[in-house]
Amino acid sequence: MINQDRLIQTLCDLVKIDSPSGQEEEISKELTERLINLGFKVTPDSYGNLIASEVGENPFMLSAHMDTVEPGTGIVPKVESDRIISTSKTILGGDCKAGVSAILEALESINEDSSERIPVEVVFTREEELGLQGAVNLDFSKIKAKEAIVFDGEGAPNEIITITPTYFSFDITIEGRAAHAGVDPENGISSIHIAADLIPRLPQGRLDHETTFNIGTIKGGNVRNSVPQNTIINGEFRSPSIETLDGLKMQVIEAINQVKAKYQEANVDNQIYANFKSYKIEKDNPLAIRIASAIKSLGLSPKTKYSGGGSDANIFREKGINSVVVGMADHNMHTLSEYVIISELVTAAKLCELLIKK
Repeated sequence: MINQDRLIQTLCDLVKIDSPSGQEEEISKELTERLINLGFKVTPDSYGNLIASEVGENPFMLSAHMDTVEPGTGIVPKVESDRIISTSKTILGGDCKAGVSAILEALESINEDSSERIPVEVVFTREEELGLQGAVNLDFSKIKAKEAIVFDGEGAPNEIITITPTYFSFDITIEGRAAHAGVDPENGISSIHIAADLIPRLPQGRLDHETTFNIGTIKGGNVRNSVPQNTIINGEFRSPSIETLDGLKMQVIEAINQVKAKYQEANVDNQIYANFKSYKIEKDNPLAIRIASAIKSLGLSPKTKYSGGGSDANIFREKGINSVVVGMADHNMHTLSEYVIISELVTAAKLCELLIKK
């Protein structure tokens, strides 16, 4: 039986372990120990993803990621009524440690009850928040599963993500000319000024119900008394529509060409690349049907939704693993107001347990 108190404690313990993207060493050690105690053989791949396996044919994959976004250091969780929040000026880290906790509790519950279950393969990836880098670099030669449930959706566990976008990143590098800001600024070319001219030429925010565009970071200059020579703009855009994506790529390139023509003594270069591809889960997908049936047996109505975010499932599906993402009880992810609803977290663990019980 799912133990709510243990589940809450697991989540609180895990979010206290700092694991911003690229710094997953400590959480990896903790999860390795927990998985070994559950009877799994744990083999990290060369990228640092955790792959936990056991004896049995045709295993079913349970997956979530280990890393969190910033600010995610020094998280202090607190239980308030039916919610778990962070009392520090940080995210909570429910994305994706709520998913990890639900998986661990389901396995713990079945072991405790001595119930029979199907063979399982657990995959906890790293650097998911950096464009699914853990999944991209996952050693798939070690993976046997052909089906996977990924606990990484925002919202309740009865929400099944059936459509996701294709995601493009772009990096624009601007090289001007340095000069002393107080002695000869007229001999300089400010890369920050050029960036400020370029950015308003680009779209921003939600462009339609399924398309977004964002400038995420701007890095320029070294000291306040020098005309800045170098500036880098990092951004992204995403949509399931190929036509829309092609149009946005052309819009970025056109804006850059306009700026190049205006500031001919500067160098403006760009890279645009696809991080992951869109997918759509059809109504006759056998795993989605099975998950929906399990959700109904828990007294809930399954809901399908479009997600503007990507997940490891995007990569798993490209590799031929039928993967479905469900909600993990986390809300307001990537913000300081993030919280996990405890009753939904219990349901996520119950759903996981139900799917792997014989």
